[in-house]
Amino acid sequence: MDQPRAVDVQTFINEHPFSPFQWFIFAICFVIVLLDGFDTAAIGFIAPSLLGEWGIAKPALAPVLSAALFGLACGALASGPLSDRLGRRAMLVGSVLLFGVTCLGSAFSTSISELTWLRFITGVGLGAAMPNAVTMMGEYCPDRNRATVINLMFCGFPLGAACGGFLAAWMIPHFGWRSVLVLGGITPLVLAVPLFLRMPESVRYMVANQRPVERIRAALARISPDAAKAQVFTMTEHAPQTQSKGLGVVLSPMYLVGSVMLWVAYFMGLVIFYASINWMPLLLKDSGLTASSATLISALFPLGGVGAVLSGMLMDRFNANRIIAACYVLTALSVWLIGQAAGNVALLVLVVFVAGVLMNTAQSSMPALAAAFYPTQGRGTGVAWMLGIGRFGGIAGSFLVAELARRHVTFAGIFATVAVAGLIAGAALLIKQAARPQASGSSAAKTESFGH
Repeated sequence: MDQPRAVDVQTFINEHPFSPFQWFIFAICFVIVLLDGFDTAAIGFIAPSLLGEWGIAKPALAPVLSAALFGLACGALASGPLSDRLGRRAMLVGSVLLFGVTCLGSAFSTSISELTWLRFITGVGLGAAMPNAVTMMGEYCPDRNRATVINLMFCGFPLGAACGGFLAAWMIPHFGWRSVLVLGGITPLVLAVPLFLRMPESVRYMVANQRPVERIRAALARISPDAAKAQVFTMTEHAPQTQSKGLGVVLSPMYLVGSVMLWVAYFMGLVIFYASINWMPLLLKDSGLTASSATLISALFPLGGVGAVLSGMLMDRFNANRIIAACYVLTALSVWLIGQAAGNVALLVLVVFVAGVLMNTAQSSMPALAAAFYPTQGRGTGVAWMLGIGRFGGIAGSFLVAELARRHVTFAGIFATVAVAGLIAGAALLIKQAARPQASGSSAAKTESFGH
């Protein structure tokens, strides 16, 4: 029986098994997220070596440690509109090359100012790569398990952070701090080769932007040869449509409330994440624990990313806004409990781990939520701006705890204050749900086609 001449690309992806080609896309995007986690953790281990080699004081490290965070924010904000204009593939290749070259260049820095600037540019590359990896993966996923796959991909971040910590701890005594940056630079440059040679453009992007039908057919044929005879490709958008592209979609009246609520939720989540990973070892030590115990207990917090896969499965079956809102509210409760557990090591171990699982589950689920919220014409910008604006939450979290400590707020008071961010994040997602409570359906769908 002949293949129909017209093919809806998302229906085609939905009706075929997840192919080796889609697993290849997953693997590339997973490694990109893993490298972000590696880079985030490794720089903290490098910092003490810089003090000795360059003879600088601790305050001088602040710009180096925050430069990549600013770069991540700038890279995400700039790359989103470019992704919707130039395509996901071009942005992925360019951003991976950028952070690979600059991370490798960082290994040969001769001054703190030079390293700071290279860390900033590395952050720009990483900030551009992450949202484009989410968008590319989301646009090659079947509807039935999109959140599960994207959340599984985001497990690469805590895994990368753990690998970054363990590898840096072993490599620095043996090969010096520069070796960590060499590894962090060479890996993306190697990754860029299969990315450039084998990764096609997103099929949804190609249909939406009227790319040649041969390219669309070739990409779908790598999922299944059933696409070989198709001559016309259509695309159904379940998200409400606007006439705009990129930032025009994200800021349009139809999407503005949801966009702002996504930014607030992701921002508040990173307030908790960075306040915890940057300050918990010091706060636990000041509360009476030994330095080694404080470090080991704090290390449990970023290991909690495993819950993201379960969350993704729930998001694919139930209301995703409410699932993640519940995770944020439970995060707030568990972070507050950390402050109440001072002096009880067994309880601290338990609540820090539970807080980490809940926090990382909520935060890792947000990109999938954003990817499902926007139509193809604005998806790249929507995901990128949420990630970019959220990065400032990481900076705010670090400064928040510093200010609370300066005012001599108690251990319990600091964690109670940080916990409020989880309540705000949960409330933001419930507002997003209330602003557009209807489930997307065929009534809101619009079909775009291209072929000849």
